[in-house]
Amino acid sequence: MATLEMVLITGMSGSGKSVALHALEDAGYYCVDNLPPELLTPFVALEQQHGASKVAIAMDVRSATSLPLVPQQLRQLRDSGIAVQSLFLDANTETLVRRFSETRRLHPLSRIDASDQHRALVDAIELERELLGEMREQAHVLDTSMIRSSQLQGYVKSLISAPSTQLTLVFESFAFKRGVPLDADYVFDVRMLPNPHYESGLRHLTGLDQPVADYLKAHAEVGDMFSHIAQFLNHWLQALVRDHRSYVTVAIGCTGGQHRSVYLVEEFAAAFGNQWRTLKRHRELDAA
Repeated sequence: MATLEMVLITGMSGSGKSVALHALEDAGYYCVDNLPPELLTPFVALEQQHGASKVAIAMDVRSATSLPLVPQQLRQLRDSGIAVQSLFLDANTETLVRRFSETRRLHPLSRIDASDQHRALVDAIELERELLGEMREQAHVLDTSMIRSSQLQGYVKSLISAPSTQLTLVFESFAFKRGVPLDADYVFDVRMLPNPHYESGLRHLTGLDQPVADYLKAHAEVGDMFSHIAQFLNHWLQALVRDHRSYVTVAIGCTGGQHRSVYLVEEFAAAFGNQWRTLKRHRELDAA
């Protein structure tokens, strides 16, 4: 019998779980939204009987009382030979407030009791973060605060294409002026490096362009930064594998997310791609 591949999508309300589920449906997964945790194990067993090869399940805070069951269920499913990947979609509070305001939807935790009393939206969001904290800790996090739906779909498809038994390194460039990615496991600040922005011939280019790469390679401190970060990662990656980590996101930030961080992400993806499965993202460039 072929191994069943299962993707569990959880995360904050308004973070894009429906978009992610649609991406998985496009990728050939049989998708179920808002499955109660009590039905997870029976549902998987049923799909195995039917000969299914790919299933995707979305769970959220509407099942809050039974969410504590899920971590143990996932361990049991993995032990039974099912390839389980767990993705948690997150976004900063400001973004979630804006999205709820635009759609005029009530947050699922807004209602306090049958008397129709309601929590403030920010309070409901913070309560949701608390209730989903354990689920977040045991999943790969995707920060959807500053990405479009099409980007999220692409990110999800690239992640689920990675073998769940193999560590995947995700290198992500970003601009500090737009905030640190919530999905980063490690964040490195490279704003102290020479900035091509101040070179008139390079300002309109990006770290993907050869003239920018040549400019940065010519500065010894850029090479030093690369070596120091690479040394850190090489030292700890095997420990992360022993800790059963499936994904590690390394975020490299500069001021505008256009030159230095982009260049270094490209260099790291190339250098580590010989030993590890690597993915790369350029948050600001991808959003342009």
